[in-house]
Amino acid sequence: MAHLEVQTKQNASSETAEILAAAEAKYGFIPNLLGVMAQAPIAAKAYTSLMGLMMQSSFTPTERHVVWFTINAEHNCQYCMAAHTAIAKQERISEDIIHSARSGQPYQEERLQELREFTKALVIQRGHVSDEVTQQFLDAGFTRQNILEIVTAIAHKVLSNYTNHLANTPVDEAFSPFAWEKDAV
Repeated sequence: MAHLEVQTKQNASSETAEILAAAEAKYGFIPNLLGVMAQAPIAAKAYTSLMGLMMQSSFTPTERHVVWFTINAEHNCQYCMAAHTAIAKQERISEDIIHSARSGQPYQEERLQELREFTKALVIQRGHVSDEVTQQFLDAGFTRQNILEIVTAIAHKVLSNYTNHLANTPVDEAFSPFAWEKDAV
């Protein structure tokens, strides 16, 4: 979409230039997603705030990535699948986990597969999951807190996934080795 362009520190508003500068300091470059979001300070602030909050969730890093990958795959977000693959590798998430996430193959660990299935159900059914599905998730050792953390992750990924769909956000060079297409994996 031509109306959602990637902003730079030079053409971003003063409100979002700070966010872009912080991203550049953290990552060594400004991710194109944040460049697009810079057109709306509220979007850029919401996304970065939710990212920070997700890093504080009770999920382990592996569980957090399973949730993110599941949402990204269900939303068919090529940009976020590539970006989260790079982030997962940086966080030393197991190659088996990354492969299962990107290919849709089941996780070897039943608990992670249950996390994927519950997250997927929440996304597909827009929160209207049955008591039975919820209880199965809880029986796998997850908590009610985890349920709400997944809802938070969905809000976080809706911001990025939908923005990327609208803008056709170009995958950054740093993420390009991890390009992904749902049907091609």
